[in-house]
Amino acid sequence: MRKLLPLLVAAAAPVAAQQSSAPPVRLINAPEASSKPVLGNAVAARQLPNGNVVVNDITKRQLVMFDPTLGTTTIIADSVSGGANSYGPSAGALTGFFGDSLLFIDPRDLSMFIIDPKGAIARVAAVPRSQDAMAMGSNVLGAPALDSKGRLVYRAGPGVRMMAPAGGGRGGSGAGPGGMPMPDFPDSTAIMRVDLATRKVDTVAFFKIPKTKMNITQTDGRVSMTNEINPMPIVDDFAVISDGSVAIVRGQDYHVDWVSPEGGMAPTAKIPFDWQRLTDEDKIAVIDSSKSAMERQRAAAAANPSVATEGAQRMVMSFSMSGDGAARGTTMAAGALPPLAFINAAELPDYRPAFRQGAARADLDGNLWVRTSAVRTGGVTGTIYDVVNRKGELVDRLQIPAGRQIIGFGRGGVVYMSASDEKGTWIERAKARESVRP
Repeated sequence: MRKLLPLLVAAAAPVAAQQSSAPPVRLINAPEASSKPVLGNAVAARQLPNGNVVVNDITKRQLVMFDPTLGTTTIIADSVSGGANSYGPSAGALTGFFGDSLLFIDPRDLSMFIIDPKGAIARVAAVPRSQDAMAMGSNVLGAPALDSKGRLVYRAGPGVRMMAPAGGGRGGSGAGPGGMPMPDFPDSTAIMRVDLATRKVDTVAFFKIPKTKMNITQTDGRVSMTNEINPMPIVDDFAVISDGSVAIVRGQDYHVDWVSPEGGMAPTAKIPFDWQRLTDEDKIAVIDSSKSAMERQRAAAAANPSVATEGAQRMVMSFSMSGDGAARGTTMAAGALPPLAFINAAELPDYRPAFRQGAARADLDGNLWVRTSAVRTGGVTGTIYDVVNRKGELVDRLQIPAGRQIIGFGRGGVVYMSASDEKGTWIERAKARESVRP
């Protein structure tokens, strides 16, 4: 771990007894409304004051507004290029903006739509930092959000650097065959904050991300690098709470560091969690099941390339080598993939991580929601979310129906969920809990 990260004191073993102080898991209410399966991949939903909800569909590249019954739709931005309401050539990010308006960030065209409280595009602006457009324009990894001072908070880019051979020679430490520089992927990245008026940028904090480990092979003068998969990394995550604070959820011991809009950081106590110890046999089973699942995903993606399937593709980088050892004709591919490569089972953690990357979300009532790895006994399936208030206290534990994931919130304890089948993706609205301010 890099020195830039705050020091973490790792507990020798999480205490399972913490679970005794946690609220019981309860099922959320049945959905109040459901849409038709008209979406491709819904990753974010934002409620408007009149009860309409805007959904970011990154597969069909559209912003869709549903009425309060979820029965009628209006297209705010679509995939047709060249128009005033063109979504853009790649996935963008939807988030809240000043007042009750919304912001849509198009990272490829370096632009932002400001959507008024009625769901119409009011104006278009340039992104505040073009070099960070891809990082701030994502609802998948570290969704951007506005803090109480009008600054956009987002996850920084990966910060990959190329490692040159030691001493400038060939074949040095950190270099590939022939001394070719190799990419060095960090295990942490920054949470950035940019003022939309002045474009002044600062760093909020650093948090842990999955470490990419590369395998390098050389055959007949060509070098290929593929990433080695860790199905269970220990990571951190973050979300911006409605009061403007940044909540950083630490995966090492499952607690929250709170960063105020003024910049001060205050940690809160560990969140009660039933830590599951992994035996050597458990770790092998995790690798085997992950490999099987990813092979199925790859097959599904090959059968239907228009559908993005999480984990189905991996990065492949190829280099042709000249006689002097220099790289020629660098290419990157994500099509014809080599066999899956996983880390050794012994490298997995001794306890199942409490959450995965992208687990943290903030509701409209001042709470933090964390999508956990907890499993309910008795055969009841469905993801369990921990609800944490601004004091860092676990105030609720909610299980959503199987096959769903929360993509947004409404006022008064309302959640919006997405679900999919062979016909497509739809959204559902349900009353999850009473609106209790922290």
